[in-house]
Amino acid sequence: MKYEKAQNILPHNIIKIIQNYMDGGYLYIPRKNENKKSWGENTETKRYLKARDEEIFNIYSMGVSVKVLSEQYFLTEGSIRRIIRKQKKYG
Repeated sequence: MKYEKAQNILPHNIIKIIQNYMDGGYLYIPRKNENKKSWGENTETKRYLKARDEEIFNIYSMGVSVKVLSEQYFLTEGSIRRIIRKQKKYG
């Protein structure tokens, strides 16, 4: 997200109205709903986590314990159990 000077993009009368509510400072203007992107859409994070979770489930299925997986992946045992449950359900 990049900052823009209001006076460079908004009409003067709009700026005056905004100043009635906020005189100086930063104001975040959210995207329109139809322009919003889902989490991870711009990065490889979503794909990476999906592959990691599948890998964790496969290793668990081969008999590796939750404790060992949590140490190997630097996650809590609760997180490992959550991943395993999710993979069993939606796998």
